[in-house]
Amino acid sequence: MVDSVYRTRSLGVAAEGIPDQYADGKAAKVWEYYIGTKQQRTNSYRDWLIKVLKERGARKVLDVACGTGVDSIMLLEEGFDVMSTDASDKMLKYALKERWHRRKEEAMDKWVIEEANWLTLQEDLEDHEGIPKDGFDAVLCLGNSFAHLQDFDGDQLAHSTALEQFMSMVKPGGILLVDHRNYDEILRTGKVPMKNIYYNSSHIVDLKCSNLYVNARPTMVTLDYVMDMNILANSQPESSTPQKSPQKITFDKANSHHHFRLSYYPHCIDEFNALLKQVFKAPGYKHTVFGDFVPMAELSSTPAYYIHLIQKLKE
Repeated sequence: MVDSVYRTRSLGVAAEGIPDQYADGKAAKVWEYYIGTKQQRTNSYRDWLIKVLKERGARKVLDVACGTGVDSIMLLEEGFDVMSTDASDKMLKYALKERWHRRKEEAMDKWVIEEANWLTLQEDLEDHEGIPKDGFDAVLCLGNSFAHLQDFDGDQLAHSTALEQFMSMVKPGGILLVDHRNYDEILRTGKVPMKNIYYNSSHIVDLKCSNLYVNARPTMVTLDYVMDMNILANSQPESSTPQKSPQKITFDKANSHHHFRLSYYPHCIDEFNALLKQVFKAPGYKHTVFGDFVPMAELSSTPAYYIHLIQKLKE
């Protein structure tokens, strides 16, 4: 097991089942500061995602990695009907707080938030009345979330199972969007940029990258984040509404920095393309790849992220 060689997460986080790397609450506590609120997300990300969904007539969206709910809220405010799930209750509690805070808004009052495991997603949600009969127009697993699912046995069975579970929730003609960092470049350079197309926080003061190889095979990338708490103590995240944010956080100024650790499976682009081809066999699916939201043929620089769009074709 990789975890017997290298600690994958902050101390105190359980290792049973699929490890919830956010279980100690450290990352969840500062997540909105790390990724930036809806207003701070890069325009290219917001505009690209909304365009992709609207061009395909998508209305009902399942966000299987909603975290604190920032992206789900962005889509709700754009008029989409969103169901949000995550495996981390520590992350979900912030989404639930925001829903309660804005419960008088019709879209927020109808927002469905559930805890669900990617490997048993269909079973976890099968009795929920909010599931469309034919499936969702779009299922999203974005923000490098899929890479949290490790491959301790080296067979990528968990990865295949999760992808199959995601697609089981997509209606014929609908799409699955899943992404990952450019791990080819991370493994080559041993570095990760502190800002990218998704996360553009000004509060990160240090980001250390450690790459683990097992039998010469890249097996895990671990990132150690350091956030400046003195800055955070004097600048709360923007609320989505003019009202006072319910997620105000108090920090101890005596401790200047907030540390948390997250680990990822390094999905290299050729390997991930092969995995998708194996799981979603032609001619039933169409797979398109983007680099930082730009079609691969139009890339002029090395992307920080790859985004995969897989469409379930109608029979």
